[in-house]
Amino acid sequence: MGATTDIVETDAGPVRGTVTDEYRLFQGVPYAAATGGGLRWRPPQPVPPWTEPWDGTRPCSICPQRPSTYAEVASLDEDCLCLNVTAPRSATPATPRPVMVWIHGDGAIGGGSFFDGRPLALAGDVMVVTVNYRLGIFGAFGHPGLEGSGTFGLQDQQAALGWVARNAAAFGGDPGNVTVFGESYGGLSVSAHLISPASTGLFHRAIVQSGFALMDLPAGAMFPGLPAVPWYGWRSTVEVEALGAAVASQLGCAEPATALDCLRRLPVEQLFAHAQPFQPYAFGNPVLPDDPGTALREGRFHRVPVLAGSTHDEHRLFVGLFRVLAGQPVTSGQYPTLLVEAFGEDAAKVQARYPLSDYPSPAVAWATVLTDRMWARSTFAQHRLLAEHVPVHAYEFADGGAPMYLPFPPDLPPGAFHAAEVPYLFPDDKFRSAATPEQLALSDRMLRSWADFARTGDPGGLGLPSWPRFDGAQAVPYVQSLAPGRDGIRPVDFAAEHQLDFWEATDPSPGPG
Repeated sequence: MGATTDIVETDAGPVRGTVTDEYRLFQGVPYAAATGGGLRWRPPQPVPPWTEPWDGTRPCSICPQRPSTYAEVASLDEDCLCLNVTAPRSATPATPRPVMVWIHGDGAIGGGSFFDGRPLALAGDVMVVTVNYRLGIFGAFGHPGLEGSGTFGLQDQQAALGWVARNAAAFGGDPGNVTVFGESYGGLSVSAHLISPASTGLFHRAIVQSGFALMDLPAGAMFPGLPAVPWYGWRSTVEVEALGAAVASQLGCAEPATALDCLRRLPVEQLFAHAQPFQPYAFGNPVLPDDPGTALREGRFHRVPVLAGSTHDEHRLFVGLFRVLAGQPVTSGQYPTLLVEAFGEDAAKVQARYPLSDYPSPAVAWATVLTDRMWARSTFAQHRLLAEHVPVHAYEFADGGAPMYLPFPPDLPPGAFHAAEVPYLFPDDKFRSAATPEQLALSDRMLRSWADFARTGDPGGLGLPSWPRFDGAQAVPYVQSLAPGRDGIRPVDFAAEHQLDFWEATDPSPGPG
């Protein structure tokens, strides 16, 4: 039987989507009004209602973005606040399925339609929602006197979660069982929702993949020459607003009384040149009242079960991309210099612990240092803080042969790089053609584990490997290693693997908060 269409009534109007024997798919469904003109840098507004069926058989525009060195995508369209719904054909209001809401990563590029929810919906018997939200300067801009400075992307996500609460049942989803999940910048966003008062009651479980809510950056860690950054994912509202005022002046909108009106009249493309600084979300406002590091350490977050983890070789992606693009590959002669820049008087200790002789290349050594110091350390700290109050299941994605689609320097094998696990949860034809049978089997297990967590709070459900909770009081808290092959799914001593005792003794800087 070929695809047909069906109409579902939402609170704004009817939507026509695609129906097959296996699933129902509704794409490009507006959850908030267009954000251009006078609505640029304002909280998301209700979408104007409609009476004729909305065409939900194709995606809407992605939010404004320009091509990057790693993604040739672009948009100038500020009418972009939409989402996509995929549900098993058998899901009905009488037999609702758990809802999983995906927040994509990066913060400057991307869109919900880039992630096909059908494999997860079908393998896990869940409803999957993927979301567009404002990015870069459109999502995290601030200016003195601007309500919501630095939080517009987060507010968009909250509006999308509100749409799910009101409309999921009509598509066969359970609004009383919603899991929000995201990777990288999306994982950071999920951490923000765990903390934000405005997200109260909008979700019931959370999955944080390679998030960095507690991560700080040593000097030169992310980009050559970049100074140390105490908060990688956050800025104070005061700082964001000061930065916005400086940018407004550069754009010819310096007069405080008229600056915002002036900026709202500028074309999208004129703002891109000033977009890069506006990726961190702002705290010290009604959306994020306190810096998230302090909130997490003081236990001030929503009491929901959490599934969280990272990849084994997180920082290889950033060394591979940005060092090479900057024309500054890591050499044996540079390695000590990089360590001094990053760790000062502790550089000799770090070099002794991570000697070049232990690694196939200086690039791998440098990436391993930063993976352990930045990613593994902050991930493990977040596990511990969350587990003091809520059930936590922890993982490490460890497929060192995960398909890589970007050009990489020959002296730096990608390993289990940052974002390597995402295609396993949203497998497309490109992934399936590149993956081995063992990797496809791992993808299937991860799909079912993620869905089982959304359904029950336990990712080790029927027919899946056991997955005990993370207990920070144990000498070796349980972390599930996810890799292909017969023994690929197993417990791992995450702290020992990433030398966390060394980092706590050598560099006790607490990072955010």
